[in-house]
Amino acid sequence: MELPDAVRKRLDDFSRNVLFDQSRTEQCPKDTGTSFPQERVQSSLLLQMSLYFNMWFFPWWWICETIMLHLKYPALPDYYKFILVTVLLLMTLIEVIRLYLGYAGNLQEKVPELAGFWLLSILLQFPLVLFQLFNEALLIQPLERAVHLVLGCFVLTQALTGFVALRDMVRHTGSQFHLRQFD
Repeated sequence: MELPDAVRKRLDDFSRNVLFDQSRTEQCPKDTGTSFPQERVQSSLLLQMSLYFNMWFFPWWWICETIMLHLKYPALPDYYKFILVTVLLLMTLIEVIRLYLGYAGNLQEKVPELAGFWLLSILLQFPLVLFQLFNEALLIQPLERAVHLVLGCFVLTQALTGFVALRDMVRHTGSQFHLRQFD
């Protein structure tokens, strides 16, 4: 028994969208019988997976960091108390903005948002994670070291995959611009 054409077309479209087929072609109307390639998706799956897992890890990082700060707060010098509270607030704000820009830039294929995400990752978030990970004067606890290592791995992975995704999107956007010059 053969499926009706309408059902077959919907299943075909669904499978292409769900499976992220990169070599998609759409058939022209039946009278021509030719096919033409659709525009390729430029989003990075590795970056998106890393952003997704980071989004779920971030609240756990924040809870662990807040509890550890509360526990070691009396033992810290006054200047480190101020620094750690400031760093926690900065990292929270930066991480929320960074994850939003990463999602918007990658999924919607927007170069400015992805560039902002990448710059926040490299210039602000990664140095702050390294500061909290390697400054022994902060009385680093084992739980803190573990969550900072995981967050550092996320930020480093996202910086590398974000760079590749940004480079590919810029090349694609540039080639689309040059192709439109001839239309």
